[in-house]
Amino acid sequence: MNTGPTDPTLPEQPGSSLPPALRLPPESAVLPAPNSPLSEAHADASASERGSSALPADGSLIDTDSAEWLPLIPAEKPATAEKKSAGIMLWVRDLAVAAVASALIITFLYQPVRVEGTSMLPRLEDSDRLFINKFAYHFGAINRGDVVVFHYPRDPEKSYIKRVIAVPGDQLRIDHGRVFVNGKAIRESYVPPEYRDNRSVAEMTLPRDEYYMMGDHRSISSDSRDFGPVDRSLIYGKAVFIYWPARDAGVVH
Repeated sequence: MNTGPTDPTLPEQPGSSLPPALRLPPESAVLPAPNSPLSEAHADASASERGSSALPADGSLIDTDSAEWLPLIPAEKPATAEKKSAGIMLWVRDLAVAAVASALIITFLYQPVRVEGTSMLPRLEDSDRLFINKFAYHFGAINRGDVVVFHYPRDPEKSYIKRVIAVPGDQLRIDHGRVFVNGKAIRESYVPPEYRDNRSVAEMTLPRDEYYMMGDHRSISSDSRDFGPVDRSLIYGKAVFIYWPARDAGVVH
């Protein structure tokens, strides 16, 4: 039963104790107070929606102060620890390979020796240290002018270093210090005038596989003039490079 008149424009809501004139329809929105937190959240959300709608399609940003487009620059990726570690390992590996290769070359191809005595002055001094090539004569010929190391014919436990003056088949004679090979006086720029002597040797022909050796300091050298030609089998290296002392360092000529 109705207790009073009803508003014909607003339907009566079940369970409501308000008069019909004060009732709101269900679809009506309730607005928060202007200064309430809900109002600020609503304003921020609106600004966010407006801002998101202002983003360009290419991903650039808008500077709200100058209204200029600022391009997005991708940050560079830092080198990873794995890459750095791999680079260090490669460097260590290359260093180790180079060290091993150098050791093998020096051990099997070159041999360090020390000069004892002054018979090869002025180029080689007493206690000079140099490398000799142990394989040079396994693949190549022994030539006149080479500085070689060989076992002393009268005591193979000792080694001598001298210069090759004549090779197998050469005719050799020495006349008062002047050396003739195959009838011609040889020019010996490695023998200073003050190191010459007046010794003579009768003409001879070098036998097969035998080499005539002489020291550059002729006046004090003990060489083939004293112990005869040296057999090929006793020659085991070619002097190539002085490495100590530093002031004498260089190629042996």
